[in-house]
Amino acid sequence: MLRGVLDRRLPAFVEGLPVTEAALAYAERVHAGQRRAVDGAPFIFHPLDVASLLYSVGATDPVIAAGVLHDVIEDTAAVASDLRGRFGRKVTDLVVAVSEDDRIADHDARKAALRAQVAASGHDALLLFAADKLSIVRALRAALRRGIDDEVTPASAEKLRHYHRSLELLEELEPDAPLVRRLRNELDQLDAELMSRRYAELAR
Repeated sequence: MLRGVLDRRLPAFVEGLPVTEAALAYAERVHAGQRRAVDGAPFIFHPLDVASLLYSVGATDPVIAAGVLHDVIEDTAAVASDLRGRFGRKVTDLVVAVSEDDRIADHDARKAALRAQVAASGHDALLLFAADKLSIVRALRAALRRGIDDEVTPASAEKLRHYHRSLELLEELEPDAPLVRRLRNELDQLDAELMSRRYAELAR
């Protein structure tokens, strides 16, 4: 199934990463039928992008695998005990570290709890968190360029606030990490593009 979604090929970076390859097969199955809100693409492309970003900075196989799986607890029926049995404690702990507590109803409180949870979970969780946010912001910028802006309307101000606060946390705890520097650049660019769009709308 995964090879069908990915033009019948596994991504080249997966070679030699057995935990990541197993994680890809599992994630593709549990995310089957899901689509990214920002552009309608198969949802699996987002965790693949996160995994690729982690691979690009030399992350280990378990960390890259956690990148593939980082949304399964939040967005599928998967539970931590299932992941632990399949992929071990290291991968599972990382996925749990970047998963929101859905018992917290208030958006800002839930996001604040997530940031605190990530901050307490160490370097690899912060790296995974940075890769996730970088992937999302890049997808938002690409959607803007194509005129797909449903995910970057005034209603998404809460999301952007969370991304900025996430960046502040990452710059405090991982200031020299390449993914954090890239996130700063992408988020600055997104802010500038949104501002330009607002000015253009006001000038109409």
